[in-house]
Amino acid sequence: MIDHLSPILIGTLGAATPLVLAGLGELVAEKAGVMNLGVEGMMLIGAIAAFAAAVASDGSVTAGLLAGMLAGVLAASLFALLALSLAANQAACGLALTIFGVGLSAFIGQSYVSHSLAGLPALPLPGLSQIPWLGPILFRQDPVVYLAFLLYVAVAWVLARTRIGLILRAVGESPEAAHAIGYPVLGIRWAATLTGGAFAGLAGAYLSTVYTPLWVQNMTAGRGWISVALVVFATWKPTRLLLGACLFGGVTILQFHAQGLGLDLPVELLAALPYLATVIVLVLISRDRKLLRLNLPASLGKPFVPGR
Repeated sequence: MIDHLSPILIGTLGAATPLVLAGLGELVAEKAGVMNLGVEGMMLIGAIAAFAAAVASDGSVTAGLLAGMLAGVLAASLFALLALSLAANQAACGLALTIFGVGLSAFIGQSYVSHSLAGLPALPLPGLSQIPWLGPILFRQDPVVYLAFLLYVAVAWVLARTRIGLILRAVGESPEAAHAIGYPVLGIRWAATLTGGAFAGLAGAYLSTVYTPLWVQNMTAGRGWISVALVVFATWKPTRLLLGACLFGGVTILQFHAQGLGLDLPVELLAALPYLATVIVLVLISRDRKLLRLNLPASLGKPFVPGR
C-alpha cells in the first residue's frame, strides 16, 4: 500500500491543477456576483488555442500557455458583453458559452489530432526536493503545478487581506450600495470575469500542453463543471476549494492504481468515481443551508444596470 501511495499523491497534484486554476477563476468571478457557467467552454477554447500555438511555435509550451490564457480572456469577454453590459441572463449566457466552446474547439482541433508535444519536465526545487518522502511529492512537479499553488495563495490573500478583495466582496453583496458610493460596478465585474477567463484558459492550456500533451476532442471531460461545483463545495472559500480539487484529483488518479491496490471494480465505475465523489460531497454540503447562506454572495447571478 505504501509503495503505491507516493505515486498516487504525486499524480494527485497534477490532476488537481486544472481544477485549482479554473476553480479559483470562477471563485473570483462569483465573489463579484457573476455566475459564469461557461468554464467548461473557456477551458476547451484555451486548450485548443494553447495546443495550436505550441505546434505553431515548434513546441513552445510557454507560448501555448500564454495563448490559452488570452483565448480564455476573449471567451470571457464575450460572456461579459452579453451578461454584464447587455444584462442578459447569466446562466443562459454561460451555458451558451460552453456549447460554443465545445463546438469551436472540436472544429479547430480536427487538424491537430495527429500532433503531440513534449510537454514540460518536472522542475525539482533545490533542497526541498530532497526532503524524505514529501520532497518528491511536493517539490518535483512541473512549473504550472507550482504556479497554481502560488495563485491560490495570491487569490486567498487578495480576497481576505486587501482593499481590492473588500471591494470585490462589496460588489458581490450589494452592487447598488457599491455603485452609490462611487465604485464602477460593471468595470469591477468585467475585471473579475476576465480574470476568471484567464484562469480557465490557463487550466485548459495545461491539460493540452503539459498534463496530456496532445489534442483530444472534449479533453476537459467535465472538469469545467466540476470546477463550478467545487466553488459551491468550498462555500466560496479558497482553501476549501484547494482541498476539494485535491480530493477530486486523488480519486481521479486512484482509478489508474486500482489494480495494484487490489480493488476489483468495473472500469466504468472507476471512471465515474471522481464525479460520484463530487456529487456526494455537494449533497452533504448543501444540507447545511446556514453555511451556504452565510457565504453565498447575495447578488450572485443577478444583473446590475446602473441608473435603474
